[in-house]
Amino acid sequence: MKRFDIMTLFPDLVERVLSESIIGRAQKAGHIAVNLYNIRDYSKDKHRRVDDTPYGGGKGMLMMAPPIYDCYSAILEQSDSSAVRRVIYMSPRGKVLNQQKVRELATCDQLIILCGHYEGVDARIIEEIVDEEISIGDYVLTGGEIPACILTDAVARLADGVLADPACYENESLTNDLVEYPQYTRPVEFHGRRVPDVLISGHHANIEQWRAETARAETERLRPDLLDKKH
Repeated sequence: MKRFDIMTLFPDLVERVLSESIIGRAQKAGHIAVNLYNIRDYSKDKHRRVDDTPYGGGKGMLMMAPPIYDCYSAILEQSDSSAVRRVIYMSPRGKVLNQQKVRELATCDQLIILCGHYEGVDARIIEEIVDEEISIGDYVLTGGEIPACILTDAVARLADGVLADPACYENESLTNDLVEYPQYTRPVEFHGRRVPDVLISGHHANIEQWRAETARAETERLRPDLLDKKH
């Protein structure tokens, strides 16, 4: 079973997202495990404080290293020592997440994900425990919880048993550095727009050719940067 351990100040936010739909059902079926840890529970401060002002001045507060490290240590105590794991810090400084990285992380048995908040975390905790920093885009959010949900969803759906059939993700957008071909369902005509005749022809070879050609054309139109990567 693939395991996700998420260190956060807002576990309820993460739970509300990951307990629904396919990822929620995958947890109930035992295909994946998502464990949430409230970093405040590992604070030794009587007020459960986890942040302080940064050295050198500046606005905002910084998450302190000790509570995060103690949370991380508790996770390791409950983990299989032989598991292939990665520790990820969700950060706008990191490399932007793409499907290639998702496939790479899907080979791990366990992902430990750290969600920053406020002005981020003490740099020493990154040096101490983090394997890599990952961003979901070149913009800044108020915290790492939503990015952690996105990363977990993207990786979890590749785990065995989560989707009904591997074909569900083998032929989708970005899998081969192409966007997915357009798809249609009933009715055949909607507001004067018809489903392409080839898709209702029953000729599977022609359908596959149409899909391949259309995927490339759509990539040229919508994401030409993906084609640049292939050269």
